[in-house]
Amino acid sequence: TSITSAKVQVNGVNLHYQQTGEGSHAVLLLPGMLGSGQTDFGPQLKSMNKQLFTIVAWDPRGYGKSIPPSRDFPPDFFERDAKDAVDLMQALKFKKFSLLGWSDGGITALIAAAKYPTLIHKLVVWGANASVTQEDVRIYNGIRDVSKWSEKVRKPLEEMYGHKYFAKTCEAWVDGISHFAENSDGNICQELLPDIKCPTFIIHGEKDCLVPQAHAEYIHKHVKGSRLLLMPEGKHNLHLRFAEDFNRQVEDFLR
Repeated sequence: TSITSAKVQVNGVNLHYQQTGEGSHAVLLLPGMLGSGQTDFGPQLKSMNKQLFTIVAWDPRGYGKSIPPSRDFPPDFFERDAKDAVDLMQALKFKKFSLLGWSDGGITALIAAAKYPTLIHKLVVWGANASVTQEDVRIYNGIRDVSKWSEKVRKPLEEMYGHKYFAKTCEAWVDGISHFAENSDGNICQELLPDIKCPTFIIHGEKDCLVPQAHAEYIHKHVKGSRLLLMPEGKHNLHLRFAEDFNRQVEDFLR
């Protein structure tokens, strides 16, 4: 089946999304920092089972093709993304759907699942965290300067945004997410985790150098009945690097 692209107005912005498949089980893919459906989920849009699932990948406001507006990072940016994501799926007439969230998209998905429990069928998150430690802030500052990124990671984002927007937005993200470290326990959404009632699958790459494993273990401990899968060779982008294995594990869980 082909992949269609369109925009729909949600909460005062035109959100871009890609859609494929004709299955009865709707799934929303939520990208990471600076990410979009196109840059973050190629292997999922291409290869997930299109008979079982209808797959939607969105570009959060200020990312991908959901510009304008320019991206900003107010204290509630994760809550804003969660509301946008859920309202997008409702605008597309999906009554109930599952969430697959990577990195920042995983945080957004945790918040959405906690706040809109009647709408969320199942939840998969990987590379996500519910708090920000001083160690995390140190890691984030290590990626502040995009000119130091590997060309492989940098190039698609530079092509999408142009160097200036990409560099400026990355710096703004580092500042925005680092602010959470000032909260008690570095809290982003810890208090919401017990409110997640849907079946939840947490995946973590043991070689993830951006998000320490303790974050995945914390989420697993506080989301009742959740499953945790550790991938020994997985890094932060395990869904791209090990796409076939990832897709299979996720499809089995969603069935």
